[in-house]
Amino acid sequence: MKKYSWQHPVMLLILMSVAMPVAFNTWTVLLNNFAVERVAFTGVEIGILQSLREIPGFLAFTTIFLLLVLREQTLVLVALAFIGLGVALTGFFPFEYGLYCTTVLMSVGFHYFEAVRQSLALQWLSRDEAPQVFGKLISVGAITSLLAYGVIWILLEILAVDYIWLYVLAGGVCFLMALFMRVAFPYFKSSSEQHTHLVLRKRYWLFYALIFFSGARRQIFMVFAAFLMVERFGYSAAQVTLLFLINYIFNWIFAERIGILIGRVGERTALSLEYIGLIVVFTGYAFVDNAYLAAGLYVIDHMFFALAIAIPTYFQKIADHADMASSAGVSFTINHIAAIVIPVLLGFIWIYSHAVVFLIGSGFAICSLLLAQNIPDKPAPGNEANWGYKSAKSVPSTSGES
Repeated sequence: MKKYSWQHPVMLLILMSVAMPVAFNTWTVLLNNFAVERVAFTGVEIGILQSLREIPGFLAFTTIFLLLVLREQTLVLVALAFIGLGVALTGFFPFEYGLYCTTVLMSVGFHYFEAVRQSLALQWLSRDEAPQVFGKLISVGAITSLLAYGVIWILLEILAVDYIWLYVLAGGVCFLMALFMRVAFPYFKSSSEQHTHLVLRKRYWLFYALIFFSGARRQIFMVFAAFLMVERFGYSAAQVTLLFLINYIFNWIFAERIGILIGRVGERTALSLEYIGLIVVFTGYAFVDNAYLAAGLYVIDHMFFALAIAIPTYFQKIADHADMASSAGVSFTINHIAAIVIPVLLGFIWIYSHAVVFLIGSGFAICSLLLAQNIPDKPAPGNEANWGYKSAKSVPSTSGES
């Protein structure tokens, strides 16, 4: 991968990929133990919390309205500061509604940040370099997470630091880094003017479908896989942190290489590998009764995440460049349609059978696998899908389609 000078857009993306994991992954790795030990959550409450956490993601389409008054680069840094603030406040409110409120605050920042960052990356990167740079960003986030988890483990196991100060430390670092990036970097212009209205095009239907099932499936992993470790197998916060360390070691070593691989084999093959693996993993979760085997499935599950780079790179190949900002918000909303209801509904199912929850995840992965077979060998405007609605007979327009 080529080297970039200081104050280059890629360097800003890299710093963002450092700041966000410090706060968000600290929040994630501590959440289940904090919720069980301090707030006495069951599967019902954790499902409600995760559904509330995803509401800002469902509303991510409102990004386009915020961009009427804020530049994308400004908005992404404001959102990053919100992530830090929400995480820093978490430990001060160890009761049910307090945890709900700080989670929503953090989530507002997280989902706007992710939507706008993806838009900026797709605008700033060429189609040839995008898969590798996306992999590089995952790798940077992974090594940041490794360092953060190592610090958390030391603070928990050796120094016995209370949850409240772990949240303050992680959230404060993220907040200060957002302020630094606002001051240190100039404004980078996009290569094309972005639409300032909502864009929903028929010819993007396959991208929307892939995003929908990705969101549904990911919720089951995010909410219930880690909760399985704590509730059923009694993993401590330090043990969960070690699992995350193993996960991010893989991402650190292989994510950039996976990005290069996607550029070579294409999005259809990459996503097919991911979905086949996830079918096996979710089915394994449904019937596992050994703590070590469950941990192995958790690590394998996370290993497939980097292959999801193929969804935005597929979209970059088929989309009008001016659609990136609007489509990023719309895609996050679609991604979170299922996320609003799945955690709370499956939280009630969890009480009766955790196996059914994970078998539903296998079903989502099967749907994703079938959809992935529809990605063309060479995606492009006018060649968005192998079957179904295609726009080959029309030239892509610059206005929204219904």
